[in-house]
Amino acid sequence: MEMVSVAHAENIIGDYKKDYGTEQLSLAEALGRILAEDLLADRDLPPFNRATVDGIAVQSTALMTGVDRFDVVGVQAAGMTPIRITSQDQCVEIMTGAAVDGSLDAVVRYEDCKIENGRATLLPGLMIAAGQNIHPEGKDKNRGDLLVDKNRVVTAAVIGLAASIGKTSLLVKKLPKIAVISTGDEMIPPDQSPTPYQLRRSNGVVIQAALVKYKVSVDLYHLNDDPKEINEALEGYLKSYDVLLMTGGVSKGKFDFVPEALEKLGVVKGFHKVRQRPGKPFWFGGSQAEKLVFAFPGNPVAVFMCLHRYFVPWLKQSLGIDAHCFSIATLTKDVVFNVPLQYFVQVKLTINAEGILIATPFETNGSGDFSNLVYADAFMELPVGPGVFKKGDRFKVWRYDW
Repeated sequence: MEMVSVAHAENIIGDYKKDYGTEQLSLAEALGRILAEDLLADRDLPPFNRATVDGIAVQSTALMTGVDRFDVVGVQAAGMTPIRITSQDQCVEIMTGAAVDGSLDAVVRYEDCKIENGRATLLPGLMIAAGQNIHPEGKDKNRGDLLVDKNRVVTAAVIGLAASIGKTSLLVKKLPKIAVISTGDEMIPPDQSPTPYQLRRSNGVVIQAALVKYKVSVDLYHLNDDPKEINEALEGYLKSYDVLLMTGGVSKGKFDFVPEALEKLGVVKGFHKVRQRPGKPFWFGGSQAEKLVFAFPGNPVAVFMCLHRYFVPWLKQSLGIDAHCFSIATLTKDVVFNVPLQYFVQVKLTINAEGILIATPFETNGSGDFSNLVYADAFMELPVGPGVFKKGDRFKVWRYDW
C-alpha cells in the first residue's frame, strides 16, 4: 500500500472504532468517565414551592383587603414541615430553601418589613405579587424528565445531579485495556546513566501521562531490537490487551522488525506511512480478534503528535462522544515548509484583544527535538501545498494542553 494522506489515515482508523461495553462505578470512581445512561428526575424539581429569600410568607391577596400587619404563627427553616396559616392576617417567618405551604403564595424579604413583638408590618407602599420570591414546584424539571443525557463526560456537576436524584453509582463506558510498548536497544530506563550513544526512555511515560486525563490507565513495556523477542512478546500482548500503542521499530531500517512481526501474528495492515511530518512511518492495523495496533515512529514529537491526532479521536469515537478535537487558529507569522507533506507545527495558543484564537509557531530541529512541547499548546495542521503559509491564515490546531 502506498503512503496515505492524513485524511485517509483518519478514515481508516475511524472504521475500527469499537464499543467496549459498560460497567457500574461509584460516583467517586465515575468522575471523568463517559456516562452510559440517561439520568432522569426522580421527582419534580424543585420538589416543593421553595422560598428564595429570608423573610415572611404571606397571602398576596391580603393587601387587597387592607391587611398590612400580620401575626407571626411560626418560624420555619429549610427542611421543616411547612407551617400553615388559617387567616389572611397571619404569616410565617421563613428561611431560604424552606418549603412554602399552599396556604401562602408570596414571600416578603426581611428588608421590606418590620417584625416586633410577634407581629410583622409591611413597609409603606410595598406591593406584593403572587409567586413573589418563590421557586415553584416543578419549575425546573418534572418527574421523569431528562436531567443528563448519556455519552458525556462525568463532571463534578453530573456527580452532583446524580446524587440529588438518589444515585450512588453510575453506568459508564468501559475503557479498552491498553499496553504501551517502546522498542530499541539504545533506550535505557530513566533511572540509569546512559553511555554517550544511549538515550533514556521517555515515550512510554509520555503516553501514559497524556492519557491520564481521559482516565485511561496503561501498562508499560520495552522490547529490544530482537525479532524473536518482539514476536513472542507481541503475541502475548495481543492476547492480553485490546490496543497496543507502540513507539519505534516501524521505519525501513535493518532493526525495524515491528511491521513484519505484526503481520506474521495476523494483524492486518491498515496503512504504513502517512503523508505527514512528523510521524511519516506511522503503522496502523487490526486483527480478526479486533485487537488494534497504533505503531508510532520513535521520535518523541512524532509520538506526541500521532497520539493526539489519531489515537485520542479514535478513543473518543469508540466511547461515543464528540471526536471533534480540533479548533481553528490564526497564524501570527509566516511558516515556510516546501516538502510535499502535511506539516504539523508546534504552536503556542493565545486569545488576542479581538477574542480570536491565535497560534505562534516554534522553530524546531526536527521530530527528535521535543523541548518545545513543554511550552507549546498544540500542533497546527498545515496542508500539503503552497510552501509558504502566511501570517493571518487560519488552520486546524490539535490541542494537547489541559
